[in-house]
Amino acid sequence: MNASHVMTRRVISVTPDASILEAIRIMLQNRISGLPVIDSKGGLVGIVTEGDFLRRGETKTDRHRSALLQFLAGPGKLATEYVHSHGRKVSEVMTTEVRTITEDTPLDEIVDIMEKHQIKRLPVLCENKVIGIVTRANLMHALVSLAIHAAPAAKDDDVKIRESLLAELEKEKWAPTALVNVVVHEGVVGLWGIILDERHRQALKVAAENIPGVKAVEDHLTWVDPISGTAVDSDGTLVTPSGTVIAA
Repeated sequence: MNASHVMTRRVISVTPDASILEAIRIMLQNRISGLPVIDSKGGLVGIVTEGDFLRRGETKTDRHRSALLQFLAGPGKLATEYVHSHGRKVSEVMTTEVRTITEDTPLDEIVDIMEKHQIKRLPVLCENKVIGIVTRANLMHALVSLAIHAAPAAKDDDVKIRESLLAELEKEKWAPTALVNVVVHEGVVGLWGIILDERHRQALKVAAENIPGVKAVEDHLTWVDPISGTAVDSDGTLVTPSGTVIAA
């Protein structure tokens, strides 16, 4: 398997000129921990993650060094740290050296990159345009699907099914394509991700069932109430915003 088999094609992103508050709001609303930063020409210029907001002046968590360490760090490094902890725009806090992959990058290479550089997501590029993203969650979705169905993969058929389903969802205005990931193995479609309206669950199942070659559809979707933040898994498990788990 490679990146094209597991990546999320509808990428949620932010612009360099966006405020950090806007970036934080997007991440919280979509329950994601990072955003590719894309300029007006569609080029990837950076990535911003929740780690970039750990040390902030507003929360008094910005770095405070002793006089000796300030001397050793030098004024340049101190200035850079100040911009990062007090900057108001995404461009002022984002990481500009971004690790990327292509559609053909094998999963083992993707894992190696994530482990080596301690990162959780990799934008998928084609001619410097972001065409998808692979996260650790995408890899776990693939792992679960492979574990459930241990038989050898019919790769070509599975790819066609996934592409057909994604194309069908792209045509539907109701479809939450930015929040839902599709993993197909041996004709079994696994639906993963977040829905903000419970009615989307059945609609997504129906869309998958109508794709030629689909043998079964497995629902791993989590419904999230956009107002209260309460989440309900496909098995009925309720998770409150405070993290309390209430079994079905």
